[in-house]
Amino acid sequence: MNSHLLFAVAGSPHSTLSPGGTVGGLLQAKKLGITAMEIEWVQNVPRNPERMAEIRETAETLKITLTVHAPYFVNLNSPDRAKLAASKRRVLDALSMAELCGARSVCVHAAFNLGQPPEKVFENVRRATEDIMRHKQALFPHVNLAYETMGKPTQFGTLEEALAISKEFGNYPCVDPAHMHARENGKINSAEEWDDMFDLYQKYLGKSALKHVHMHFSGIAYTAKGERMHLPLQKSDARWKEFLSVLKKRKIEGVLVCESPLLEQDTLLMQNTYERLR
Repeated sequence: MNSHLLFAVAGSPHSTLSPGGTVGGLLQAKKLGITAMEIEWVQNVPRNPERMAEIRETAETLKITLTVHAPYFVNLNSPDRAKLAASKRRVLDALSMAELCGARSVCVHAAFNLGQPPEKVFENVRRATEDIMRHKQALFPHVNLAYETMGKPTQFGTLEEALAISKEFGNYPCVDPAHMHARENGKINSAEEWDDMFDLYQKYLGKSALKHVHMHFSGIAYTAKGERMHLPLQKSDARWKEFLSVLKKRKIEGVLVCESPLLEQDTLLMQNTYERLR
């Protein structure tokens, strides 16, 4: 790969032979020529240091870069103290295990707005993040906490929110242009808008931050209420080739996770298309 933009498959490739698991998925990704993988801990985080060591060793041997997706059951804006505590614990577990397996960044769906004004939600998420980051040096010194740009207006995670909170804590977000496209009911699907997106990213986090991004991309189905589900690239309205051109032109580096239901097929489609771009 002549570029430092890596294309990641979201979880083990479909073609992984059983018993599979993350290690099997890494071996299959390598066989397919995929150089990065996002580990999907979306239901729960395995708390097994030996297994993490095995994942780390495998990924390092195969030269595969890792990111992680934390559990979905997180709401850092929950008024329920037990739910809030459990949410923080899930994020911390994901970050600590990501540290052990050598992943560089953990994507988190931070919060639901629950009908509250954005300022109040931001403040609640900020307070919870402060708690989480307090453990950083001890538990996850090398891992980035990446709040994701979300696909529904009922969720915390506009681009500005994700950037502002990342800047405050020295992190960088997980930018998902498909989610932004769905949230805005079909907008954010052109080179001009993606350029604006990266301009804003640079304004908040500095130009060098564009050398280690964490991004998601896929086709997406949406309504006026936002995201419905992820779609294969070629069965969607996503102008994905145009998006790749913007990435190439701006020399964006880091990891782009392909969240298409076609997993490895669309990951390779993006990777190969990107390689051919001049």
